[in-house]
Amino acid sequence: MKFPLIAVLLLLLTACNNAEKHESMSMPGAYKMLYQKVKGGTTDTTFTALQQQKIYTDEYMMYANFNPSDSVSNFGIGTYIIKPDIAISGAKTDTVTEHVFYNGNDTTKSETLHHFKLLIEKTGVGYKQIIPGIESDSIKFTLTEDYENVGTQVTTPLDGAWKMEKEFIVKGKDTTVVAATQFKVYYAGHFIWGHTYEDAAKKTHTGIGFGAFTLSGTDKLKESVTVSTYAGARNHDFDIALEMNGTDSFKQTITTDSSKQVETYTRLKR
Repeated sequence: MKFPLIAVLLLLLTACNNAEKHESMSMPGAYKMLYQKVKGGTTDTTFTALQQQKIYTDEYMMYANFNPSDSVSNFGIGTYIIKPDIAISGAKTDTVTEHVFYNGNDTTKSETLHHFKLLIEKTGVGYKQIIPGIESDSIKFTLTEDYENVGTQVTTPLDGAWKMEKEFIVKGKDTTVVAATQFKVYYAGHFIWGHTYEDAAKKTHTGIGFGAFTLSGTDKLKESVTVSTYAGARNHDFDIALEMNGTDSFKQTITTDSSKQVETYTRLKR
């Protein structure tokens, strides 16, 4: 069937006007996951036990979670892009594509770039992300995660994504270098860190932690950990000495009665 030229032009004009009216949701912020829902085939299950936080900066995203039932931790970090998806629900849904370049999951790690396309819907308390078409055993599932915005409007020089370059522990006259790959994100008054390391048997382990932070002046950092792989860190406040080296690197030192833990970081840039 052929459409008159004027009809085609009207359709194009309507599509352009719809695109102009729809402004993409602003993703930067800190979010707490309220639940996960898996639906497909005969499955329609909601999970609330997984403890997960997600942070979007202007350029990067990072998530980390801990499952209290089996003590398994998982995290991922990457870049993202967002655009209006006018083909879905009358241009009310945005599409966020996450490009995850590092992931730690219990006893595995991956440096292979993975791409995840999420449908984002704004809610009264935060947002909902939907991943349709996940296939398993020839059944297609839809994964839905609901998030609450827990971030603040506070901005600090630490805001952004960082990679740890060096870590060492000083006990008396002994200095031990720690071999680990660790990433950290600060934004909207919250932080996430995640690392992987190998034990003596070359087995990979994953650890995470997240919570809220405050910065006093330029050299005193307090991190209040709410969730972590490590029981000793959960619901614990850490007073950290901070040394900024310009805008793109810093050193943090945690001092206890018996040791000093020193970590240096470099800002990630696209």
